[in-house]
Amino acid sequence: MKKFIYSLALVFTLAITADTAYAADKDKKPKTELTAEQKVQLERIKTRVEEIRDMDKSDLSREERKALRKELKELKQEARAMSGGVYLSVGAIIIIILLLILIL
Repeated sequence: MKKFIYSLALVFTLAITADTAYAADKDKKPKTELTAEQKVQLERIKTRVEEIRDMDKSDLSREERKALRKELKELKQEARAMSGGVYLSVGAIIIIILLLILIL
């Protein structure tokens, strides 16, 4: 019985990987171009990140360093949102894995 379950799981995983590999080759969509306003915003984010990176952080207080980290996280989120990608949170990935385990 164990051999049957293991072989079934192997066949299922191979079928999924073959299907996704075929789909990845088939649907190559061109990247969307950023508008002029988005390019300016992205350039502003890059310059601010470089300013923060070049700062001397040794003389900053704990609260100021915390505010800088928070600002960097917000800038990163803005940059990701402009790129237009699909992102899954850790919780969503865990739920998907649990559903797959329950199904299999």
